[in-house]
Amino acid sequence: MHGVNFIWDFATVLLVAGVVTVVFHRFKQPIVLGYILAGIIIGPYTMPFELVSDETTIKILSDMGLVFLMFSLGLHFNLGKIKEIGMSAGVAAVVEIPLMMAVGFMTGRLMGWDQMDCLFLGAIISISSTTITVKALRETGKSRERFAEVIFGILIMEDILAMAILVLLSGVAATGTLDTMAVTETVIGLAIFLTAVLVLGLIAIPPLIRFVVGFKSPEMLLITVLGLCFGVCLVTLRMGYSVALGAFLVGAIVAESEEVQRIIALVDPLRDLFCAIFFIAIGLQIDPGIIPRYAAPICLVCVAVVAGKVMACSLGALLGGNNLKTSLHAGLGLAQIGEFSFIIAGLGVSLKATNEPLYPIGVAVSALTTLFAPYLLKGSDRVVAWAEGKTPRSVQEGIGEYGKWFQGLSQKQEGDVVRRLFRLLLGKLVLNVTLLSAVYWAASYVDTLLVSWTLRLPAWMHGTGPVVWFAATLLALPLLAPTWRILNSLGMVVVEMGAPGESLPDVDARVRAFVSNGVFIIGFLLLFGWIFFLSNDLQPSKLIQLVVLIALAACSSWFDKIFLRIYLEAERIVFRKGHQNTKS
Repeated sequence: MHGVNFIWDFATVLLVAGVVTVVFHRFKQPIVLGYILAGIIIGPYTMPFELVSDETTIKILSDMGLVFLMFSLGLHFNLGKIKEIGMSAGVAAVVEIPLMMAVGFMTGRLMGWDQMDCLFLGAIISISSTTITVKALRETGKSRERFAEVIFGILIMEDILAMAILVLLSGVAATGTLDTMAVTETVIGLAIFLTAVLVLGLIAIPPLIRFVVGFKSPEMLLITVLGLCFGVCLVTLRMGYSVALGAFLVGAIVAESEEVQRIIALVDPLRDLFCAIFFIAIGLQIDPGIIPRYAAPICLVCVAVVAGKVMACSLGALLGGNNLKTSLHAGLGLAQIGEFSFIIAGLGVSLKATNEPLYPIGVAVSALTTLFAPYLLKGSDRVVAWAEGKTPRSVQEGIGEYGKWFQGLSQKQEGDVVRRLFRLLLGKLVLNVTLLSAVYWAASYVDTLLVSWTLRLPAWMHGTGPVVWFAATLLALPLLAPTWRILNSLGMVVVEMGAPGESLPDVDARVRAFVSNGVFIIGFLLLFGWIFFLSNDLQPSKLIQLVVLIALAACSSWFDKIFLRIYLEAERIVFRKGHQNTKS
């Protein structure tokens, strides 16, 4: 009887998916949106009678769809593409994703949500849909434009960073708070796991695929590849990570094989089948009655996604060395969210880390922005022409000069003294940050000991954390003062790295000021953000923290030379000892 129920459910899902595919293709709408709508129609909240009796089985099939979806993304992403897309897409994605996470977090706070929901909302709206974007570019005939290459590069970098976001959210959701030590352990464990899987996979999997291809049997090749995919997924799951991560990893490894195009041709039909079920299963979980109730949050988040993506992606593309026209086109082309947003929203639900409204709101926003995506691309030429007309010529010239400077960063020259100096300063910066991290990690451990000893302190001190934080910050001052100088020097060196050949004086003065100050400010913010992250569970109240930081900043400026002298003496001793050990 169970078999009959399963066949009924499976037939219903596939028949509806088939009808939806025809209808949405006829009206040139994204098919993914149609699948979600089909799930809503046949779901338990819409019909007065039951069309799908065993939702658990459909959920299992949708999990397989998630595996195929991530595996397919991995197949279309190979490790060599990181070099191809260069620094431009990397800079754009690294700028865009934190900005969008901040936009999502602030939007959630504006609606009165708690921190965990805000964090998940930020992650949900930070990743654009590769499938929907590529499809929209093809349908509008813009896939061969210059800005399409920028979009593809950003999407690849987003896929990489999305994996890190997924794991980070899993660690935060598991602990319930931003526990510094727990998240750090998760990240370190992830790094070890990723390294092991990539190294072992690259050694074993391509030769195995070459061996199987020798039998000239497509069936044998497909079964082998799927066995590898689900095997790595199982190992990933046993290690406590997302099955999506395992599928993406094995896809990226298989993509290094010479037979990747043949494998893609074999896997794509299965991916289409199970991905259709995956998106229909998302629709099955949506109660249409909830959407009118949350119409205001849905509209607000939609505005945040479209406006935020256009601005954040355009800014990221500009900082990646692209001109204004290309950057604005890229921003308009990425102004939507898709399949990865469903995965992140589902993660919050499965870990019981988010409240009820987040999932339907996330899905509704994804559906609406998916619907808008082709129209934004079609109208992008008019929007870009209007923006270019409103932008002062001096600003456009400055952007052009910056683009020339950025292109110079990739021009490697023999005996490049500037790049050697950059590596030296970067090494010192990494060393300083490592030592600062050690100070605050040790402070967290000391605070744990003091709490276990039940040390009594006055109520106004709010426990031992603020005392330990203050002591750790005092200890860190001799490291912080030289770090400002290193960041300042690093900014000036980065400017010279982008100057081609002997034309250092030809670098535009505005570019010099923008880059050097930008490197210093970004480094300063990242350093302080890292310190606040490490000392998250130690920090005092905001008022006390503000007073202490002002006082310490004043002390740092007064005793800057003393701190620098201490640092240089320590550096001299360390390097002298290292040199003596090398000689011996």
